[in-house]
Amino acid sequence: MKRQDFLKTTAAAAFGFQFIPHHVLGDGESTPPSRKINLAAIGCGGQAGADLNNMAGENIVALCDVDERRAAGMFNKYPQAKRFKDFRIMLEEMGDKIDAVLVGTPDHVHAVAAMAAMKHGKHVFCEKPLAHTVAEARAMSKEATERKLITQMGNQGHSSETIRIFREWIEDGAIGNVSEIHCGCDAFKDVYCQIRNIEKVRNEKPEVPKELDWDLWLGPTKERPYNPAYLPFNWRGWSAYGGGCIGDWVCHVIDPSFWALDLDMPVSILAETDGYDPAKDFESYPAGTKITYEFPAKGKRGPVKLIWFDGNRTIPRPQELAEGKKMIGTGAVVIGDKGKIMHGSHGAGEVRLIPEAAMQAYKRPEKSLPRVTAGHYRDWLDAIREGRQASSPFEYGARLSEIGLLGIIAIRMSGQKLLYDEKAMRFTNNEAANKHLSPQFRPGWKL
Repeated sequence: MKRQDFLKTTAAAAFGFQFIPHHVLGDGESTPPSRKINLAAIGCGGQAGADLNNMAGENIVALCDVDERRAAGMFNKYPQAKRFKDFRIMLEEMGDKIDAVLVGTPDHVHAVAAMAAMKHGKHVFCEKPLAHTVAEARAMSKEATERKLITQMGNQGHSSETIRIFREWIEDGAIGNVSEIHCGCDAFKDVYCQIRNIEKVRNEKPEVPKELDWDLWLGPTKERPYNPAYLPFNWRGWSAYGGGCIGDWVCHVIDPSFWALDLDMPVSILAETDGYDPAKDFESYPAGTKITYEFPAKGKRGPVKLIWFDGNRTIPRPQELAEGKKMIGTGAVVIGDKGKIMHGSHGAGEVRLIPEAAMQAYKRPEKSLPRVTAGHYRDWLDAIREGRQASSPFEYGARLSEIGLLGIIAIRMSGQKLLYDEKAMRFTNNEAANKHLSPQFRPGWKL
């Protein structure tokens, strides 16, 4: 089955198998659609807490978090759930009491936690990006596929109405043949660029809060002293733990074009950066970034150039946008030979043709893509009950995440154009870049 066909159908059909709900849930009896799923969470605060709130109707049986301060809200909300700090112990002890697992940790723990859950036969919802390295993302996709598990990545906009509208417009030829995409994010600049704090964290060794298990927070990464500059939110700006702006937003912003145009993998990536020296600033991310990806022609479409902007580098304002109209800070301008589409984040929010006259003149096509009516979280939970695949399974999420992960490597090789052989999973012209494709775990940790 061609990848484009896969994206239009359920993954279950593509894999050639059919789920049986009562077997999936493990209760040995006929499973009604109302059956509550026994759910465990790895990570309970922040985004994980928001995810859990969207799954509140299920049977929350176990909660795992290394920081009791961040987890306190969920611990209090679900007093019946058994509490853990180490997800490996949770999975061993709870066994068949768990049907599915939410992974909402910092990025550097996504892969080890999700892989552990899948190896225990659990269905998994994992926040974006799917992993912290390309090799991890590919391993997660392979594990989920081979075990025929029902998975979902936390790119919530992929279940939206607007992403389907965007794809239908693209397939209808609303802007003709797409050749270029300008996209990016201007959010949380001080979070993603932590260069100012590098020397501080190298020299300071503050006491670890008693509620935090710092060693477990580090997970598979190398040991280093605790510093409050890393958490609870700023880990996103430290390369050992997060992916900077592009790692945090690629799965929201690029998702519509990646899906609608079937972009798959680029053949080259080039990063240009502001205020960044890879040799001394590698622990964090630049104050401004421009990353140019080149995607080869595929099927009936020609080659596509995708240019990412973040921090001090902003998406160029298209001349078609009328004076006085607000320019997007986070989103994309998609350029075709017959027009342009501008949209925001999370599933092409507020998608419009520009100029406004083009939007008013456009005769919208009939809906042709299946809709996700229950929302992203319920889609995954219902997929488990119904024996089908969810809207953004790991097979898709891993490929989308890889775009951002390649961009992170390009930042580390700032100014050097990287040529990528996706089938071999290697850069053909830069051995130093290849070292960043796979994780380097400390002893005792593995996928």
